[in-house]
Amino acid sequence: MPIFILLSNLTAQGVQTLKSNPDRLKAVNKDVEELGAKVLHQWATLGPFDFINVVEAPDAATIARVSVALGARGSAKLQTLQALEIDELLAALS
Repeated sequence: MPIFILLSNLTAQGVQTLKSNPDRLKAVNKDVEELGAKVLHQWATLGPFDFINVVEAPDAATIARVSVALGARGSAKLQTLQALEIDELLAALS
């Protein structure tokens, strides 16, 4: 199944939500599953992004739906990258 990397930054609204309800972070993972994808790994990071999530989804349309749904909440700004296993890349280059 395709893997996607979601890079996110909290908005001011997102910071307020996190401060008042830290458990909301894990609830978002359930929301992602209801939209047809699955969070495989999740990290809070220091630097240019607040969170990095590795997400599995059946196709780009599904991850686009996830990105739009999460972004529409106004609590985070997202960037989405599709990831390829190195062996997939090498096979494509052969």
